Amino acid sequence: MTLMPPPPGRAEIIDWLAGLGERPPGAERIDSMELAWLVHQVEQRYGVELPDDQLERIATVDDAVAVLAEVLTSHV
Repeated sequence: MTLMPPPPGRAEIIDWLAGLGERPPGAERIDSMELAWLVHQVEQRYGVELPDDQLERIATVDDAVAVLAEVLTSHV
């Protein structure tokens, strides 16, 4: 049985978003390109497809932390 890594925290999500390009320090909002990048990272690392209704809830880094924790812990 393969254990799923824990859901990403705030610092990890910010690091993932930085992989897409330069982010202003303290930027909270996630734009559509960043959201697509974040979804790609989650699908690659966790092998989980994020439902559209969950994606619609992500507008900030804190939203991403909360939604990903909820989605990924429900797939354990």
